Amino acid sequence: MRLPLEGSQAIARAVVAARAQVVAAYPITPQTHIVEHIAKLVADGEATCELVSVESEFSAASVVLGAAVAGSRAYTATASQGLLLMGEVLYNIAGLRVPLVMTVANRAVSAPLSIWNDQQDSMAMRDAGWVQLYCSDNQEAVDTTLQAFRIAETLEVPVMVCVDGFTLTHTLEAIDLPAQEQVDHFLPPYRFARTLNPRNPLSFGTLVAPEYYAEMRQLHHQALLDALELIPAVDAAWQEVSGRSCGGLLRVEGDPAARTGVLTLGSIFGTLADAVAIDPACGPVRLMHLRSFRPFPAAALRAACAGLERLVVLERAISPGASGIVTAEVRAALAELLKPPCVHGFAVGLGGRDVPLDLLPRLLASLPETPGPFRIFDLDPDKLPQEAL
Repeated sequence: MRLPLEGSQAIARAVVAARAQVVAAYPITPQTHIVEHIAKLVADGEATCELVSVESEFSAASVVLGAAVAGSRAYTATASQGLLLMGEVLYNIAGLRVPLVMTVANRAVSAPLSIWNDQQDSMAMRDAGWVQLYCSDNQEAVDTTLQAFRIAETLEVPVMVCVDGFTLTHTLEAIDLPAQEQVDHFLPPYRFARTLNPRNPLSFGTLVAPEYYAEMRQLHHQALLDALELIPAVDAAWQEVSGRSCGGLLRVEGDPAARTGVLTLGSIFGTLADAVAIDPACGPVRLMHLRSFRPFPAAALRAACAGLERLVVLERAISPGASGIVTAEVRAALAELLKPPCVHGFAVGLGGRDVPLDLLPRLLASLPETPGPFRIFDLDPDKLPQEAL
């Protein structure tokens, strides 16, 4: 059924269609609309999940952890400082291999205080042991949310679905909502192999001595690596049901003969695609959307870069004092190629700064022959003190 929906409303309906049984969250902009709409669906009798109001994001993560271990499909959502407040529990959820799904409505991290979009929050949690999937539009947000539950419950790992705050969460689009029968066919009832049962007592999160700790980490690492095969398989299974694909690990569009590639994450991908379509100054470009950041699809990226002479990485986060987070991982992955493309890394759109259509041709026209240091491309020098120039 095709409906005009705000991104948050569409995600909420996907969570309900997945038959989530427990939802716990604490309000934070720009995530709040998602859980507000789930609450409305419950109040209107369109959903039957247990909605738990908590006093903080730390509690929200703790509630869904407990619910999932007790045998319920559970879901939460957050953003920015809320995600950071969850940090300790996120590592516990991942280390305990609890299958949960969480939407991160990506927002800048304070200070300075900003409520607008970039991806610094989810990037700060990249090593927590969650699968991280990024969505380029709201249709992908719906489809990826449903796929996330199946990925999480197949591998018993948590999945973070990242959507750009405001740019997607607060934007009205025509969305194809799948029928309940389609979702039920795609997503089997919740099952967790180690569900708590008073007749068969188990302990979770016990002390692990050095003799076993490394082996536990290896098992967790391997589970994330296994997702490299599962994510495209689940996407293909969803395409059979719905007719739509999200691109698996890495979506590649544009001119396959192009010598210039541009890789990004999230909603910027759509802006770049529009720029290439309408502005001849962009020239032939191969566009890539890095849907899966964890696990990192190094082999798929190397294949997608075949024949490229230069690759531009545009990201909405930065590792201060080092470089771009995605740029560094891309360079490491491509270093195994005999003739890797030159990788140029830039941050754009930090703290919600607009990414206009003419950014791509301006950036491509400014590229040097050899890559320079990672930098923020859309800085306004007039706003910087003289000593910083």
